[in-house]
Order: sequence, then C-alpha cells, then structure tokens
Amino acid sequence: MKIKSQRNFWSGLMFIVIGLSFAWGATNYSFGSSANPGPGYFPFGLGLILAVLGAMVIFTALTIETADGDPVGAFAWRPLLIILASVALFGFLLPRLGMVICLPLLVIASSLASDEFTWKAAIINAAVLITLSYAVFVAGLKLTIPLWPTMFGA
Repeated sequence: MKIKSQRNFWSGLMFIVIGLSFAWGATNYSFGSSANPGPGYFPFGLGLILAVLGAMVIFTALTIETADGDPVGAFAWRPLLIILASVALFGFLLPRLGMVICLPLLVIASSLASDEFTWKAAIINAAVLITLSYAVFVAGLKLTIPLWPTMFGA
C-alpha cells in the first residue's frame, strides 16, 4: 500500500499514539459510570476519540492522491521549544504571580513562536483567555486558582 500524503500519514500516526497513550493512562483512574463519571472517564473517551480521528487521517493519507506526495518538511524546533518553555514558565509562575499576570505572559511568550506575531492579536487573545478562564475555572467550577500575586509564593 502506497502512502499518498506523508504529512497526513505521520500526523495521523501521532494522533493515534497520543490518543491511545492518554486512554491507557486514564485506566489508572476510576471510571465511574455515565451518570456519575469518575476522573478517568473523560480522558479515556477523549483519548479514544483522538485515536479514531488519527485513524481517519491515516485512511485519507492512504487513499487520497496528492500531487507531490505532500512530503514532511524540516522539523520546527524553535516554535516547539518556545511553546514548551512558555507552558513550563506558566506552571512555575502561576502559584506565585496569579492567573491575571501569568496568562498574558503565557499568551505573549507562546505567540512569539509564530511568524505572524502581532502585539494587538496577542493582547486580545490574552484578554479573552483571562475572561474565559475566570468564568470557567473560578466562577463556574469554583477552583482555587490564585488570581493575583501572593506575598511569599507557593
């Protein structure tokens, strides 16, 4: 069987591996039932859905012809490292600086990974993310997330 789109094939394979990994990792948690789901219920379902989507992407890679085989280009290390560093910095600073300061730092730092970075878009994204995060996590789910800097950190 000939791979007709290299990009779709490898991205589909990546989706399958990540989806099955999350589903397998979720088996360490209680599933509960549909009426009362446990902590493993949601990640297991999402992992399986991601794996199925990956299989569909691989199917298209094997069946739909592309002009040049859609080769995979060079690996983009710079954006990957910038985004990973931004998320790690967010996790480190959240308990110390609070969500209102850390989320804009995360958005702006992550946006620097793009070739299409603009300050206006990054600031708008940060404002929307702060608003939605507050609404969902603090007001809606009543999670204890520090909003503002603490005096001594966590």
